[in-house]
Amino acid sequence: MARGLHGNGTWQPSRHLQRSPMNRRTAIGWIGSLSLLTVSNNFAQVVDLNDAINKAGRQRMLSQRVAKAYLAAGQGVVTQRAGEVLTTSMALFERQLVELKAFSPTPDVKATYSELETHWNDLRAMLVGQAPVRENAPAVIDLDGKVLALANKGTSQLEQVSGKPLGRLVNIAGRQRMLSQRVAKFYLAMAWKVPLPTAQAELDKARAEFVSALDVLANAPEATTAIKQEIELARAQWVFYSAALAQQGADAPTPERSANIFASSENILAVMDKVTGMYSRLTT
Repeated sequence: MARGLHGNGTWQPSRHLQRSPMNRRTAIGWIGSLSLLTVSNNFAQVVDLNDAINKAGRQRMLSQRVAKAYLAAGQGVVTQRAGEVLTTSMALFERQLVELKAFSPTPDVKATYSELETHWNDLRAMLVGQAPVRENAPAVIDLDGKVLALANKGTSQLEQVSGKPLGRLVNIAGRQRMLSQRVAKFYLAMAWKVPLPTAQAELDKARAEFVSALDVLANAPEATTAIKQEIELARAQWVFYSAALAQQGADAPTPERSANIFASSENILAVMDKVTGMYSRLTT
């Protein structure tokens, strides 16, 4: 069963992904209601370094997920679901940014998150207040790249503070979430004919990195039986994802294929978010 990312940073069953993506293309507004996001007034604080690495890594994913949702909504692919993903992802990014800034264990980390906030505000300004249009897509993708780079820098800095092998595994697992969204983002950009000469190369690179990292995570001495089971589930989901991507080379993208890519990326994300959380809670 597919799961959705809620404002508390956990995955819950999503009624939207339980239906065929082909049935979700009703154009009833491109930004979903904030009422879909359950946000407590008492924000959860970062528990420890592993938790910080998990949340920092999730910021990388959210930078790609909001762009994916923007591109999907702009071309009328799963319009309602794309709007919901965009809204909830933006809210979660901002919530976690507050947490990570407060937790920052060194001045360098704090400086990174202050810089990240500036670039996030630039990206956010492109995402709200106006419907997505293809002419703005290159600027959105340029800005999401800057946010991604700084989010990755913060994650790496926190891993270095940790100095433990487990911190590295949390980082790698968390990066898988980002790659799942990055692949879909570039697919949807090409489907919308956004002028990005490197889109196919970036998509292929992200796919290769995802497959390679699965092996690293599965073969790590710290991997428990439960973690390995989830990784095998991710491999199975990846088969469907790859099959949808493979159709791209045969014929021109269609709304149905783009909807399948969107849904597959969400399913992979759900599994990898769980794996990252499992690694972050290990004590070895």
